[in-house]
Amino acid sequence: MLNLERLRTLDALARHGSVSGAAEGLHVTTSAVSQQMSKLEREVGQQLLAKNGRGVRLTDAGRLLAEHAARILSQVELAQSDLEAQRGQVVGELRISAFPTAARGLFPAALAALRAEHPALRVRSRELEPEESVAGVIRGDLDVAVVLDWYNKPMTVPEGLVKASLLDDPADVAMPAGHPLADRASVDLEDFAEDEWVTWGEGEFCHEWLMFTLRAKGIEPVIAHRAEEHHTQLALVGAGLGVCVAPRLGRDPMPAGVRTVPVRHRVSRHVYAVWRADADRRPSIRAAVEALRSAGTGVE
Repeated sequence: MLNLERLRTLDALARHGSVSGAAEGLHVTTSAVSQQMSKLEREVGQQLLAKNGRGVRLTDAGRLLAEHAARILSQVELAQSDLEAQRGQVVGELRISAFPTAARGLFPAALAALRAEHPALRVRSRELEPEESVAGVIRGDLDVAVVLDWYNKPMTVPEGLVKASLLDDPADVAMPAGHPLADRASVDLEDFAEDEWVTWGEGEFCHEWLMFTLRAKGIEPVIAHRAEEHHTQLALVGAGLGVCVAPRLGRDPMPAGVRTVPVRHRVSRHVYAVWRADADRRPSIRAAVEALRSAGTGVE
């Protein structure tokens, strides 16, 4: 009989491409991964790993068994999902991630509600950027990921995943309190063609969205500062160092010296939950989605 945990280790090796990556994904040591693979090789009577420089690679037999392992583990996920659905109980462990402002703006209320309403459910949360979160759900390291796209730049959901809308997150322009437009009732992005911008890191989805949107309006933005966290961006704005797009989710408290003004033609992020289709019937996932939706009802 093939051992399920050893197949899970092989699957992690195939997905992560290294012993260290598999160990991190499984939350075990590299030694534990190596031991599981040695036992699996003895069980099947074939070599599954071969040295590849300083690392390892799957042999032909290893790749063949890894393909079967992925299908077997998917069937196990389906079985667990069906059993949970039949019981109708929200139990077990749920691993969930969100991008930073969603983690700050949704997780405290949503996870507290889940703990109060479903004490038999253990929730483990992480803060991750959307690309990392989606990859984690695909690999099976996460059960649910909170991700986003923008009103004019949709996100493609990979095959095998399900998504559900949680909320629309309007974004304003944040500017120093002394900015000439700070007292306006609304503004257009074009109004800031001559301003310096504070934005996200190069290559990040939100930064690419900002470049795409401003350039579509004939603006080549001057990027003065980059910061991963919205609160860091707002602190730079408050110091008079530029303007930034400021979504409302997880934004408060606002630093001193910053004014936010709505965009005349609404700019918003769409926030979603995504999970694997083979886990679609799990009551714990449904409960988490509803808790996240409830937590987001005040964002408008």
